[in-house]
Parts: sequence; structure tokens; C-alpha cells
Amino acid sequence: MKIAAVLFVALAPLCAQETKPEIKLPASFDKLAAKAEESVNVTLDGGMLRLAARFLSDNDADEARAKKAISGLQSLTVRRFQFAGEGEYNPADLNSVRSQLQSPAWSRIVGAKSKATGEDLDVYFRIDGKGQLAGVFIIAAEPRALTIVNITGTLDPEHLADLGGQFHIPAIDLAFHREGSRSPK
Repeated sequence: MKIAAVLFVALAPLCAQETKPEIKLPASFDKLAAKAEESVNVTLDGGMLRLAARFLSDNDADEARAKKAISGLQSLTVRRFQFAGEGEYNPADLNSVRSQLQSPAWSRIVGAKSKATGEDLDVYFRIDGKGQLAGVFIIAAEPRALTIVNITGTLDPEHLADLGGQFHIPAIDLAFHREGSRSPK
């Protein structure tokens, strides 16, 4: 009986931890780098993010905001592929990614499509049990380019725009306001 009580006390925090859904990219994405004219592969865990933050200047306003934004992150993954022509990636592969970004773990907060340009943008948020932003997933698909961004960890939504332009993350204006200024477009 004592052993069961000790095990319960020891394992309770592990059982109470929120499961973090891992998004798996299709195997075909591995082959896209060979087809792309340009490709970017950024994979940073918490330790590497803290190291990268040391290279961001406190004297540059944009870099200082980005440094603050990444302070609570656990991981950051970016995949970007730029192609010579249209149709070099299969848009259906994005469906297998989107199918993993389902409720209740994920909520799509932005969905934008343009028939004129062929651009497609989706932004998903994952909220933890405490009501804090715990993950962001971005799919930015264009006829000749594809960008996937996965951010995990604690992130203030107001600082999300500050990551745009850093680590090859596309700049996205979510219209969050700051005192005396507006987030970059």
C-alpha cells in the first residue's frame, strides 16, 4: 500500500503534464529540398534558442523584441522551399499536415486564400491547460514557395509578430497593437 502511494505521488506530476502533440511532416517534404532552387531548414530546441538569443542585439529594437519573444520557447522549426516553377510540390501533402492540427489541441485562427495569386495561409494556435499560448503552426503556401513554421513553448501573442523576419519566419501582421505603435506589416 505504501509503495502504491509513493508511486502515485511520484508519477502524478508526470500524468498531469499536458501531452504535446507533435506534428509530423510528410516524407515527401524531405525530397523537396532537392527539387527546390533554395531551401531553408531551421531546427532549434530550447538550448539552441537560448544560445541564438545571445546573438540578438539588445541595442536593435527589432532584435530585442525577438529576443524577448523567444525567451519562453521550447522549440522552433522552419522549413522553406523556393521553386523555379509552379507545381513542384504537391498541395495535397499539406492536407496530411492540416489533419494533425485539429481541435481540441489546435485552433485555426487565420485562414486566407487568394485565387488571384494562388497564395494560401493558415495560422494555428495551441492553448495549454492554463490558457496560455503554447504553440503556433504556420503554413504559407504559394505557387512557387512553401513555408512551414512550428513553434512550441510559452509565447505572448503580442510578441508573435516580433518573430517575423527572424529565423526565416515569414512576417505576418496579426494586428496586435503596442503602446504607441502597431506591429510591422
